[in-house]
Formats: sequence, C-alpha cells, structure tokens
Amino acid sequence: MATGAIHLDLYVTGYRTIPTIGGLFLVQVISAFVLAAAVIVLDSRLVSAAGAGFAVSTLVGYLWSLHFGLFGFREVRTTAGVAAVVIEVLGFVALAAFALRPYRYHIAAELTASRRRSIVTPRMIMLTARWLAVLVAVQAVVASAVLLEMNITPTTSKGASSVVVKVARIHGVSVLTNARGFTLYWFAPDSPTKSACYSTCAAYWPPLVGVATPSAGVVGTFGSLRRSRGAAQVTYDHHPLYTYIGDSSAGQASGNHVKLNGGWWYEMKMSG
Repeated sequence: MATGAIHLDLYVTGYRTIPTIGGLFLVQVISAFVLAAAVIVLDSRLVSAAGAGFAVSTLVGYLWSLHFGLFGFREVRTTAGVAAVVIEVLGFVALAAFALRPYRYHIAAELTASRRRSIVTPRMIMLTARWLAVLVAVQAVVASAVLLEMNITPTTSKGASSVVVKVARIHGVSVLTNARGFTLYWFAPDSPTKSACYSTCAAYWPPLVGVATPSAGVVGTFGSLRRSRGAAQVTYDHHPLYTYIGDSSAGQASGNHVKLNGGWWYEMKMSG
C-alpha cells in the first residue's frame, strides 16, 4: 500500500503525462493495492510470494530507470525514490518471510511422512527458497545503496564557456538543440529574468549554461539570466533553456508536453 501510495502521488502530480511511464505507474498503483488487499484477506503463501515478486520487480525497474533509462524516461535520486526503495526492500522481506513461514504442525507431519517417497523433500525445497530469499534481500540492499550513492545530483557549472545552439527537424518541427543535437526545452513557470527550476528539477532538466553561439540558420533573440549560484543560463526569446536527461540520443524530444517538477515542459521551437 505504501509503495502504491507513493506511485499514485507521483502519477497525479505529473508522471501521468510521461509517455508509457504514466500508464505503467497506473498499473503499478492498481496492482499494489490489489495485492495488498489480497495478502490481508486470503492468508495465502502464493499471494504473498506474488507480492514479494512485485516489490522486488518495482525496485529493479526504479534502479534500471535511474541509471539506464526506461521507455525514454530517466529517473534521478529523490526523497520519494529513496523512500520507495526502503519500502520495497522491507516489503519483499516481510512478504517472502510470510510466504516461506514454517508449516503448521499437522501439515509438517504429513510432509515429514512424504520424505520416504521422494529424494527432494518439501523441507529441502523450503530451506532452499528461504536461502534464496535471503540472498535476494541482501543483493537488493547492496545494489540499492551502491546505485543510489552513485546517482548524485549534479551541480550547475558557473563557467561562461561558449555553448553552440543548433536547429534540427524533429517530428517535422524546427527545434533548437545543443551542440550534440539534444533538444532544448523551456519551462512554463519560468519568467524572462528568473528560472523556477532548481534542485531535483535541475537534475531532470539540466540548465543550458554559458554564452550562446548560434549556428548558421538559427534566428531569434539570445540572452542570459543569472541563476542563484551565479551560473549564466542561456535564454532564447526570453525563455531559459534546458536539456532533458530522458533524451538518450540526438533527435529525440521525449520531454515535450510533459508536466513534471511543478509545471509543463515544451520543446523550444525556432521563432520565425
């Protein structure tokens, strides 16, 4: 229920606008609450095992998205993400323990009697499953700690180096890109003189900092604004510019028309 509640909050506050990821978040929320209710009502080892698998698969999905991206979206380390990791690890441990708990006396006696008829006994299977669950739990804790520590939110450079701004046709629209061909975006809550994107937001949407050097064919008005820590952020037609970590290669615009980090994001179309 806790992990479902976290994903529901993220879904409602913007993740629903992310292509594919939004739908997957909704599936995760529904599945989490259905499994939680089933675990409470049914007293079933199978349902508990399914819940444990659900918890660890959700954790794997988050860690994968954190470092490699998933369906054109890449996560960054956030408080909600860390809380979800802790809950999913604890959830896996609790549900696996419930699924692999000792049998009641009369069932255990029947299983003991069956040992003579089988080389691989139910007790051996149960012990093996318990050790595997412990191994998975330890691996989940270690992997989560290491990968979360590696995913440090970058700080914005204060340098005033020249940054090349180009134009490219993406999905039939002329949009601005950086020197590597990655789409540039603008943020609806920004003003011409102030960026509203800091901290976690700036980790998802790294500001374009430096002095703009337009390539041939790029028209429009370039300028800059001063960010809170002194970096000069490039503006275009009075819009501060950003890239998006969800774009893994040139020619993508997966951050276009997405509501995330407090407002709507749009690709920066070339004026004129």
